[in-house]
Amino acid sequence: MMKDDDFKELMPNPQRGLYGSDHVIAGIPIPKTQRVKLFDEDTWEEFTEEWASSIKSSYYRVRRFAGAGDQGLDVVGFVTSTQFSDGWDNYQCKFYDHPLTPSDVWVEFGKVIYFSFRGGFPSPRKYYFVAPRQVGTKLGKLLSDAPSLKEALKENWGKYCENGITSTDKVKLEGELLKYLEGFDFTIFDTVSLVQMIEQHATTPYHAVRFGGGLGLRPQPEIPPEDTVSLDHRYVRQLLVVYAQSIGENQKIPDLSLLDKDQRIRNNFQRQRESFYHAESLRSFSRDTVPPGVFEALQNDIYDGVVDVCESQHESGMDKLSSTLSQAATVAVNASPLMSVTRVRDKQGICHQLVNDEKLNWSEDDG
Repeated sequence: MMKDDDFKELMPNPQRGLYGSDHVIAGIPIPKTQRVKLFDEDTWEEFTEEWASSIKSSYYRVRRFAGAGDQGLDVVGFVTSTQFSDGWDNYQCKFYDHPLTPSDVWVEFGKVIYFSFRGGFPSPRKYYFVAPRQVGTKLGKLLSDAPSLKEALKENWGKYCENGITSTDKVKLEGELLKYLEGFDFTIFDTVSLVQMIEQHATTPYHAVRFGGGLGLRPQPEIPPEDTVSLDHRYVRQLLVVYAQSIGENQKIPDLSLLDKDQRIRNNFQRQRESFYHAESLRSFSRDTVPPGVFEALQNDIYDGVVDVCESQHESGMDKLSSTLSQAATVAVNASPLMSVTRVRDKQGICHQLVNDEKLNWSEDDG
């Protein structure tokens, strides 16, 4: 929850000349480090999971734990497999209206020690506290001084951990548990800078959707050379069947030599192939810039926009092809996060992707 002082930080100062036309149009710009303070607890955990996914070189997989019985696990980065035994890091998410203090997190120290002692999981490689307001001075000093942190946890165990680790048992710090704590590596505890999190989050497909700012420049599509055309692509076989019919060829399964018989169909094929690779380029771009499923949702929008035209009665296969692609060019994609980078050729190329997926047909003969 934001405090009054937080809103004051965001307000432009007219005496400094910070009002402008863009404020009238779009409102006051909110820095990302301030915007995260508008999240709720669940959104902060989602953001942390998204951010951890950016550290691809460090983790085999990132997983978010939620709900009762999570044993103090929030977002876990598994090092070499999905098994705790093969190494893991924990990112403990705390969404408070103040910088973290030791009293906010004593029980979290207790949980990781108690549950690793009980065999619920091995001790993590690293254990990070992540919070939008970061850690306060006192906790920060303890995280930088492992011996002092251990002694302070022992002193505070009775007040914060004994009745706070589980709802069913009182966990006293004695016997084997105390011995385990004495040998525990307290240097694993640390924190992560919020600025670092936001910078690294910017490299994920989730950033533009989470913070806005657009998708950036899209690379020019690469069209493979003509000698790489493959009949393994269903859309190619379907186009050849349509072309054969259009020039009166009776081949049931035409081959690429057909394109040498008529310059018009050769030119048409080149345009369709370029459109297909424009759509493939957009698919690749989406993997790096937007969350999973966004491109597939765009494909569904194109399908919904053209299927009735495609399945209508047509005088010929060429007429069906032309009518469907003309319809695709007019389909609105305003609801898609990819709208700003989607062009007519992409929408028409998606039709060929749908033919590959057997959701559309240019001909009843598969080729």
